[in-house]
Amino acid sequence: MISRRIIRTKVLQILYAHFTTTGKTINQSESELNFSIRKTYDLYHLLFALLIEVRDFAEERQTAGKHKNIPSWDDLNPNTRFVDNHIIKRLKENEALNSYIEQNKISWKENPELIRKLYRELVESKSYQQYLLAETNSIQSDQKLCERFFVEMVLNNDLFESELEEQSIYWNDDLDFVVSMVIKTIKKVKQDPSPNLHLLSLYKDDEDRDYTIKLFRKTILKHEENHKIIESYTKNWDVERVALMDVLILELAITELTDFPSIPIKVTLNEYIELSKYYSTKRSSTFINGVLDRISKDFQEDGRIVKAGRGLLDGK
Repeated sequence: MISRRIIRTKVLQILYAHFTTTGKTINQSESELNFSIRKTYDLYHLLFALLIEVRDFAEERQTAGKHKNIPSWDDLNPNTRFVDNHIIKRLKENEALNSYIEQNKISWKENPELIRKLYRELVESKSYQQYLLAETNSIQSDQKLCERFFVEMVLNNDLFESELEEQSIYWNDDLDFVVSMVIKTIKKVKQDPSPNLHLLSLYKDDEDRDYTIKLFRKTILKHEENHKIIESYTKNWDVERVALMDVLILELAITELTDFPSIPIKVTLNEYIELSKYYSTKRSSTFINGVLDRISKDFQEDGRIVKAGRGLLDGK
């Protein structure tokens, strides 16, 4: 599930904390990195729990309506299309999801007001009204409604983002990516008829898991070496006055260029330049772009960058 871009972002964040906190060991920072990545996986499961909680709230409202002293016709005959949503039903019954939520003690039980507000926003939305009024019901329409819930109610929702910030500092930059993974899984629910849908795993494969730790440790161990390289390519700059974040982005890029032969040079350059646009100023990203361009060209010429396989084919 975790993409290489998210891995690079997490490694950068933990490296910054490592070098700005006195007395932190590599092992302590590595544990924090693993925890940070695990929190992203928590959020993946927590978003499914959110959809289920909103659905359960809707069912509670319908049940309460039927037990009014003087219920209306609508109270006695509610539209149960959302409550009976096939996608949410599959998620609600998913053993792996329920087990993860229980073992890691994650839920929205302490946030009833958030659930109430999200439900209200959902039922007032055009997507929901069209969903209820459609002539026919299908798993495709169930899927579409779930997707619209995350795109329209969760993303760019100040209240929801504020709640995430209160729960964990590690979720500040995760929401867009995790929502995309949730939607990917929802699409798979429709395609997979098996009773117990397989959720996405934390890492795509063992290679990504190894990449995470190797990139982190190598960058710390080569900190002084890479710092000298940066100094030699920034003679018109006082490196000590360059923002630490910019220096760390350069160090990560140099490490990836020299120590990961299967990653194309173009991929490394593009990824860290994009990272600099997000975590640095426009001036910084231009500076990083120029430095990395010169380093990559010189290192290829003197043999310090050697690519193999996929990197050899499309790395330039």
